[in-house]
Amino acid sequence: MKISDLLKKDTLSISFEVFPPKTETLFESVKSATEEIAKLRPAFMSVTYGAGGGTSQYTLDIAKNIKDRYGVPSLAHLTCVSSTRETVRERICDIKKAGIQNIMALRGDVPAHLQNADRSGWDYRYAIELVRDIKECDESFCIGGACYPEIHPESADQKTDIAHLKEKVDAGCDFLTTQMFFDNNLLYNFLYKIRQAGITVPVIPGIMPITNANQVARAISLSGSFVPQRFKSLVDRFGSDPAAMKQAGIAYATDQIIDLYANGITNVHVYSMNKPDVAASIQRNLSDILGK
Repeated sequence: MKISDLLKKDTLSISFEVFPPKTETLFESVKSATEEIAKLRPAFMSVTYGAGGGTSQYTLDIAKNIKDRYGVPSLAHLTCVSSTRETVRERICDIKKAGIQNIMALRGDVPAHLQNADRSGWDYRYAIELVRDIKECDESFCIGGACYPEIHPESADQKTDIAHLKEKVDAGCDFLTTQMFFDNNLLYNFLYKIRQAGITVPVIPGIMPITNANQVARAISLSGSFVPQRFKSLVDRFGSDPAAMKQAGIAYATDQIIDLYANGITNVHVYSMNKPDVAASIQRNLSDILGK
């Protein structure tokens, strides 16, 4: 099923994100974890993709297994940075052959060994180029894109960031999923601004449950997210106690999701990080709200 069709429904729903293994030896354990999350019957599951396509086959295998064995719609991530147009088009064809209807079109992070490389001759430098290629290859795909409720780390300002986002949507994105955020007011403000700019596609908020103190610094470095004092206090109080921090982090994420639902959001995406227990705890906290 296409995610764009799922998003037309008024019922509240939750989806989860998982990632493929980096090596073949880890495949079975990762597959098992993703299957446990699939058993929760989320609206859909997204499967990430390593920079430069390092996990491309594993991404496809996990996404196909989720769809075929558990009937959960899958969203296969596809990144294009440092890849050739020929290679990317082959992967688009592979996704099509696997019967997957949804692609998350991302630029992706530049690999460390290419950080200082001349990128002028690369086939892809921006996600909009990938979106256009997917549409050219097969218009039937449902295409998702990423957005930043605060600002993309490489953008000069939010106005410019939103202008580029509109170009990406106009190129063919059917929906957007946000980078993680820890203050819902940032999302509400962002939604107002993009609607004013003429971006009308559905936006799915992305929530990251922080279950250990070490995740905080990494989350901030990856997304540049603003961390409200309420969350800082939580980490300061419970960060040294792993069990308490896990419970508090799940509670904080649950509280964010409930507030989003209460304010008109119908679909929330959880960056569950291959942790079935975290995904299950959040869904259990929302059981009556979701009717599960």
